[in-house]
Amino acid sequence: MRNNKENARMPQVPVSEINLAGMGLGEVAYVRKITAGDVERMTGHRLPADPGKQLYCLYMADGTPMAVSDSREAAVANAFEHDLTAISVH
Repeated sequence: MRNNKENARMPQVPVSEINLAGMGLGEVAYVRKITAGDVERMTGHRLPADPGKQLYCLYMADGTPMAVSDSREAAVANAFEHDLTAISVH
């Protein structure tokens, strides 16, 4: 469960209610939980980790993967470093 501090930093936006690609490519990004196995399927490269290890992927508004991190905080920080507004989808 997300804590209140985390919720205050990132608006919670259900994917079914918005069209992320229409929100502004280059302005909005989203963070989603993935596994190391998902990374291998997306990139073709195996990570030196258990395929079930939970990771966090930062995606551009159009769904293009941008970065993979081992913590949600690092993924959000990556968005801010690139002047992107990060939202959390579920």
